Amino acid sequence: MEIRKPFVAIIGAGQVGATTAQRILEKNIADVVLFDVVEGMPQGKALDLMEAAPLEGHDRRAIGTNDYKDLQGAEIVVVTAGLPRKPGMSREDLLALNAKIVTDVCSNIKRYAPESKILLVTNPLDLMTYLARRVTGFPSKRVFGMAGVLDTARMRFFIADRLGLVPKDVEAVVLGGHGDLMVPVSSRTKAGGRPSKEKIPPGELSKIEQRTRDGGAEIVALLKTGSAYYAPASSVCEMVRCVLRDEHKILPVCAYAQGEYGIKDIYFGVPAELGAGGVERIIEIPLDPEEEKGLRLSAQKVRQGVAELEKLLPS
Repeated sequence: MEIRKPFVAIIGAGQVGATTAQRILEKNIADVVLFDVVEGMPQGKALDLMEAAPLEGHDRRAIGTNDYKDLQGAEIVVVTAGLPRKPGMSREDLLALNAKIVTDVCSNIKRYAPESKILLVTNPLDLMTYLARRVTGFPSKRVFGMAGVLDTARMRFFIADRLGLVPKDVEAVVLGGHGDLMVPVSSRTKAGGRPSKEKIPPGELSKIEQRTRDGGAEIVALLKTGSAYYAPASSVCEMVRCVLRDEHKILPVCAYAQGEYGIKDIYFGVPAELGAGGVERIIEIPLDPEEEKGLRLSAQKVRQGVAELEKLLPS
């Protein structure tokens, strides 16, 4: 089966990767190449997805492969490969394990898809995105990560659930590092067109913010053997669509800060305009003093993580 351009390559055919492929195909966004090192697994999942095509009503194509050569010509490479977080394991605990995997993956992306854009999903997200750019040497606008779209979606759902609203009627912004480092920007959150602070008491809103920070860990604890994949896949799909269709939509993206918000030289969750070139620009929004303080602390912790990552890498 011949894959048509522009196509999306997905590295890692586990739950996140395979569900991302499903979303992209069934939303009729692009053809998909699904890669994994496990023989037969990406081929089987791609075949299963294609057998659903007559029922889903799309004409997209998917192939599975164990050969990095099949990445040639990809417009976007989505990296989901890596070990999932286990109960009791922090995102930073994953650093040494997943750094090795991402280094190998990105070396092959550089070799076989040097003109592609890279969308990182592997945790710890901010550090793995930094690593991807370091390994490939790609321009920073072509290397970015998925975190804020997911974190924002979680916060929107929690607020909607609390107020009995449809989730799409809630607007939210979550910035900063992914996981424990995220900064929910409640001053910019609206529910039904009104500031959420007018509808939810401060104590309850603080609990929603904390549940947002713990969103991934909550699912890990419930599943016991795995981590979230439906919402992450939907989040990746949203970003992929924005790039392939050159939508210039503003989304919370893990992007390379170069002075915005007073932060430089790290990958960090910020509002960014996504288009055909990748991260077209970072958008600076007003924050209240507590949010600014939280953002600076988050950046400091991400920078500490980068220092730890650099110790693991060859000079």
